[in-house]
Amino acid sequence: MVGDATGKGVPAALVMSTTCGMLRAVSQASDSSSPGEMLQRVNEALFPSIPANMFVTCFYAILDPESGTLQYANAGHDPPHVRRSDDYAEELRARGMPLGLMEGMGYEEEKASLGEGESVLFYSDGLVEAHDPQGEMFGFPRLQGLVAEHGEDERPLGDFLMEELHFFVGEGWEQEDDITLLTLHRSASLS
Repeated sequence: MVGDATGKGVPAALVMSTTCGMLRAVSQASDSSSPGEMLQRVNEALFPSIPANMFVTCFYAILDPESGTLQYANAGHDPPHVRRSDDYAEELRARGMPLGLMEGMGYEEEKASLGEGESVLFYSDGLVEAHDPQGEMFGFPRLQGLVAEHGEDERPLGDFLMEELHFFVGEGWEQEDDITLLTLHRSASLS
């Protein structure tokens, strides 16, 4: 799971902490392995208690390590990128409104298969919304291209992307938003 709350400071941190606790509680209390159902339950619990001007974006996925199947749902979060073994990057898309914004929401579920050596990048919008000195955004196309070009034997994807970001924004950059990067890599089988 990766997510981001609107706003800054203590209020955003409290909303995100509450959301994480609700996700944990719902996933442990449920015998369902449906990411869409998990997001739906958390949305219904969060909606009455979240401040009116706030919401949480969230991407929730369940990996079957044996098959490499990734089942996922998205609550308005930027889509993760899968780096395929053929140097191609694809977005994991699924429709759904952010958590806490409206009650009665449903969350589309999708599946993707991760082959041996393939990776998924989960991230927050602070990466793609960073600006260079001329005001140009780092952006989704640049991110997708960098994920595709990153070699499996190179330094970790997160380190590579942060180096590319620092090169893009230049010296004296003031960070506008938090940046979260999480990679999931499927290793070669041990059999």
